[in-house]
Amino acid sequence: MNATIYTIDTCIYCTKVKKYLSEKKIKYEEKNVQEDSKAREELLSMGYRTVPVIVLGKEEIVGFDKEKIDKIIR
Repeated sequence: MNATIYTIDTCIYCTKVKKYLSEKKIKYEEKNVQEDSKAREELLSMGYRTVPVIVLGKEEIVGFDKEKIDKIIR
């Protein structure tokens, strides 16, 4: 399973999510909404104005929620 993570540079939870997914051997694409206006528009079009937002399959998770991540990747 692959993931997409919407992040910003100063977000500690974004860093924690990336570390956690790496530990779980989940490959991810990082989309930094500070540096990439297209990524920012994607995030806004999904209805979110905060990070991290993790997209795992068809599921979207706002924030670093280990329980939701674990439930989805099982």
